[in-house]
Parts: sequence; structure tokens; C-alpha cells
Amino acid sequence: MLKLADHWVWDSWYATDDDGRHHVFFLRASRALQEEGRRHQRASIGHAVSPDLEDWTLLPDALVFADAPAWDDQATWTGSVVREDSGRWRLFYTGVSRAEGGLVQRIGSAVSDDLLTWHRRPGPQVEADPAFYERLGEGTGWFDEACRDPWVYRGEDGWHMLFTARADGPEPARERGVVGHAVSADLETWEVRGPLSRPDALGFGQVEVTQLHRVDGQWLLLFCCGEGEASDARRALGETGDNYVVPVELPLRGVDIAKARPFEHESLYAARLHDVDGQTVIIGFRNKEDGEFVGELTDPIPVRWDGERLVRK
Repeated sequence: MLKLADHWVWDSWYATDDDGRHHVFFLRASRALQEEGRRHQRASIGHAVSPDLEDWTLLPDALVFADAPAWDDQATWTGSVVREDSGRWRLFYTGVSRAEGGLVQRIGSAVSDDLLTWHRRPGPQVEADPAFYERLGEGTGWFDEACRDPWVYRGEDGWHMLFTARADGPEPARERGVVGHAVSADLETWEVRGPLSRPDALGFGQVEVTQLHRVDGQWLLLFCCGEGEASDARRALGETGDNYVVPVELPLRGVDIAKARPFEHESLYAARLHDVDGQTVIIGFRNKEDGEFVGELTDPIPVRWDGERLVRK
């Protein structure tokens, strides 16, 4: 468990170094804010290391907001870490700016030789393209411009990025969450493409914190969405939770979001899958319990794919 006495901890993502140590990067904000709803606009990216995902050693923050004016001078949010062919590490992250009141999200990156000291690259590198995605403005029925939570992976034809986005259209607001998509040959220049999923009556207002991971031979797309932001049809079906899983095939050509099924847990959000000693585990942050925000990472929970759902092992 990763719990900080003076900071809330929430979204997290992971990397394993050459010595087999597990690094976690996570969003953090001071509990001195008192109101947990204020944490998003004060978030920085923390860093800790562990041999087993249970006992953590806190390290200096990986990244904080940039000096103004900049596209990420308000807060830095969720991302992912990949390793380049050169051996250098690259951290993709979300940024929001003060100029827009933190309402417009963009994606950039930073690089490191040791996973400890990070240097920003010129950015942003990915923004919501109005040809495919909803932009901030009147009549959208939503509160922000979604382009965040980059999950980057290497495919047979280059690098791919999945990100949280929303389709522009006449559908109800809580059905327009989609899996955004961009591609790159070098991790520097990105081409934004159309979404890999479509708005759906059994869909979600937000398809947050996506991840691809293979469990028991099956590729899964993991994401999260609060029950209040799920579609009316999804809630009527009773298939709601906080974390959802969709079986997919690679190369990833599309995602049928209607096939998403919840991973059952009493208090877990923005969960991630990670492998430890040949076992897949899921980790997320403890969300609200008894109406109060907790803000700490769980211990790893062993999981398996039963052919239809991701379940505890």
C-alpha cells in the first residue's frame, strides 16, 4: 500500500527497471487543500519504487507544473511510461493550463535516462482534433475538453497512443466517451486519428485511464468511469462499477465499448494491470468509502481472465 500522511494519492502507472524494481508514478496533491475536489488543479506527478508493489520507498517528484505561460502550467495529470530503442525512458502525461482555467487537456512528454530525473520535451504533442473529437464550447453538454490519460504502446507498425476523448455529436452527453487514438514513428511527432470506439447507448461519458494488458493469453482493454457518468442504458442494465474490461485483439482496430464488463471491487478507481513474478495483479487507488475520499494506493490484487470477465484470483 502507498499512503502519504500529507498528500492524497490517486491515478498511477508503472514501469520495471533493469534491476527488476517496480516504479510507480502517481498523481498527488496536498491534504492541506482540505477539500479533495480541489486536488485536480493542484496535481503533480509523484514517484516511488518497490521490489514487490507492496513496500514503497518514496522518491522525489517526477514532474510538476511548468512555469507560466505554458500549456501545462496549471497541473500535470495521468500518463504512461515506455522505453525507447536507445534505452532512454519516456513519460507521457496530461497537462492543463491556467489560461483556460484547467478545462482544456493536452498531452506531452518528458525523457529520462534513469527514471529519476525527467526533462520536458517541446509540447504539447497531442490535442483534440475537431475533425474527430469534441472541443470545449457551448452546446457540448460536457464540462471540459477531454484529451488525457495517454497509454502508449508499440505495435507492429510503430507507436500507438490511446487517450481519453469524447466524440462530437447529437448523442446524450453520457454516451459520447470514446477511446482516442494517435500514431507515431518516433514518439515525438504524432498523427491524431479517429477514435477506436464509437458512442454507444451502453457507453460512458468518459473512457478514462485506458490500458492494454495481456492476461491469461487474452488482450484486455482496461478503463474506468464513475457510475454517475455511465449512460442511462448502462445503469439500467445493472452492469456498472468503476473499472471496466473489454477483450480485444491486436493489432487493435476497434473497441466495442458495449462489451465492457466491470471488475468487481468495493473501492478501487483508475486501476492498472501489472505483472509481478509471472502473476498479473491489479492496483488502483481507494476512492470514496463511507462518503469520504481516501486517496491511497491499494496493495496488488492477483487477477485472472475467466473467459468473460476479469476476476480476483
